[in-house]
Amino acid sequence: MKKAYLATTLLAALTLTACGGAKTEDTTETTSTVEESTAVETMTDAQKQSYALGASMGLYVKNRFEEQKKLGLDVSEKALLDGLKDALADNSKFTQTELQQITQAADAALRAAQQERDDKAAEENIAKGKAFLEENAGKEGVKTTESGLQYKVISEAEGESPKATDIVKVHYRGTLLDGTEFDSSHKRGAPAEFPLNQVIPGWTEGVQLMNVGEKYEFFIPSELAYGTRATGKITPNSTLIFEVELLEIVSQGE
Repeated sequence: MKKAYLATTLLAALTLTACGGAKTEDTTETTSTVEESTAVETMTDAQKQSYALGASMGLYVKNRFEEQKKLGLDVSEKALLDGLKDALADNSKFTQTELQQITQAADAALRAAQQERDDKAAEENIAKGKAFLEENAGKEGVKTTESGLQYKVISEAEGESPKATDIVKVHYRGTLLDGTEFDSSHKRGAPAEFPLNQVIPGWTEGVQLMNVGEKYEFFIPSELAYGTRATGKITPNSTLIFEVELLEIVSQGE
């Protein structure tokens, strides 16, 4: 979302800077009459800086267009390039006020489409999560707590169990119901440490059931996870699956 907004803002800023906020006479002059090489090995610092500005803008716009296409919103690469050329030639078709109004309307349309997508995903996730947990509850080894948290013991140990106020060290892997991995301490190459009472409720409750050295699989309903919030690959009302290994109680709280 922020990237998409920045793409519009950055594009508008360059256009406004070049056109001075007003319509001007058509001109065939360019900013340079010298044909410059953009081969990396022959680039000057000024060329590298100019290229980096253009490439950065291109990446922002690329992300914006891809997001709009996913949401069913029309895009026009030709109009985009025409706008850049006109702005650099000091020949914008729109005034500064008109450009601001157009970009603000584009951002509003994008936000509305994103909200509609998120609302639809949230409704679907509730139904999918409920169906999954109902079926999962009957599987061998799966236990369900009073809160609705489900867990399965993968490997047992006889270590100490943490309290909610303790800081713990764990290795874990988190996935969505379709198997998509959204986080993994293993891939980062280091276990995670955190106060147990400062994570999602499903973790706070679930890890307290474990002994140091044990590995569990948790099936966490959305209300014990991120609820209606979206974060990264996790969409609103997602039921989450975690494989957690409790490595250590780093320090004990009161």
